[in-house]
Amino acid sequence: MEVNGYKIEPGANLAGADLTKARLSGANLTLAMLTGTNLKDANLTGANLEKANLTNATLEGTNLSGANLEDADLSGANFLGANLEGANLEKANLREANLWGANLQGANLQGANLSRADLWGANLTDANLSYADLEKVNLTDANLQGADLSSARGSGVNLAGTNLTETNLTDANLTDANLEGANLEGANLKYANLTDAILSRADLSKANLTGARLTGANLQGANLTDANLTGANLEKANLEKADNDKGANLTGANLEDANLEDAYLWDANLKDTNLSGATMPDGTIHD
Repeated sequence: MEVNGYKIEPGANLAGADLTKARLSGANLTLAMLTGTNLKDANLTGANLEKANLTNATLEGTNLSGANLEDADLSGANFLGANLEGANLEKANLREANLWGANLQGANLQGANLSRADLWGANLTDANLSYADLEKVNLTDANLQGADLSSARGSGVNLAGTNLTETNLTDANLTDANLEGANLEGANLKYANLTDAILSRADLSKANLTGARLTGANLQGANLTDANLTGANLEKANLEKADNDKGANLTGANLEDANLEDAYLWDANLKDTNLSGATMPDGTIHD
């Protein structure tokens, strides 16, 4: 196949190629499942790569803004610093892909497989990650402001230092996730499963955690100012030195056997809260 004078074939060297709006749906660009095509710094703006095979491809610095990569196999591909703004990656396979510093603003990653992918420092502002597989994905220092992670799944997710302001995590299952120091101000975590998650020093001010599962979660030093934890399950959670400047709502929450030592719960709403066996701020055990 030839596009814009470039020969398109498995393992081809297309570094710097101008493939704007190229029609490459279903194309196989991987040689013997080992060597991927070199598309470094290529221009694939608006290209159609639906169901294309780009396994292990080099896409470093590639411009894929507005490209259609739906159902494409991108496993092991290198997207270091690539521009995927507004790209359609629905149901794409990005397992073990390198997306360090990639721009995925407004990208559609609904149902995508991102297991073990590295998105350190990536821009996922307003991206759609609903129903995505986030098993052991690395999102350290990524920007997920306004992103949709509803019903996303995956244990061992690393979200340390991530900006999740106003992110939607409704019904997401992020068991064992690391959200240490993450900014979740105003995030919607309604019914999210964060069992055994690390949320130490996380900013949860104004976050909606209604009905969230936080069993065994580490919330040491977390900011819970104006957070809504109505009906949340915090059994055996660690809230030592958690900070509530004012207004945290823990109505009907389960804090059985939780650690609240040195926690600042001034003005918190503890109506119908279960504190059985909990270690209170003064170190005493609640009956």
